Amino acid sequence: MNFEIKKINDAIIFKLLEKKLDRTIAGLVKGEFTILFQTEDVKKLIIDLEEVEYCDSSGLSALLLAYRLIENLEGELRVINVRKAIQKLIEIAQLDKVLIIRNSLEEALKEFSEDKS
Repeated sequence: MNFEIKKINDAIIFKLLEKKLDRTIAGLVKGEFTILFQTEDVKKLIIDLEEVEYCDSSGLSALLLAYRLIENLEGELRVINVRKAIQKLIEIAQLDKVLIIRNSLEEALKEFSEDKS
């Protein structure tokens, strides 16, 4: 599984560099999220799905795990660069009620910085 993690200010960006977020890699993604939360002081997480063309319920489960982990720390999560088909799946699963989706990294970072004021 390919991904990259970088930090901008106090936000951690997890960018998945795979075409599919499905059952074949969802367990690995969950594992990475768990490790990330154990090794970093994560209060603001941005999950970038720009490369992801397909997502199934296992992939949604991985996103939901990240949400639960950050919620336990009273942090914030944004999901960015979500393709229309994946956004539709998120809406059908009614996860749009908990997952905040933004169009770009800049938009998510701006929102995080506005939260401080």
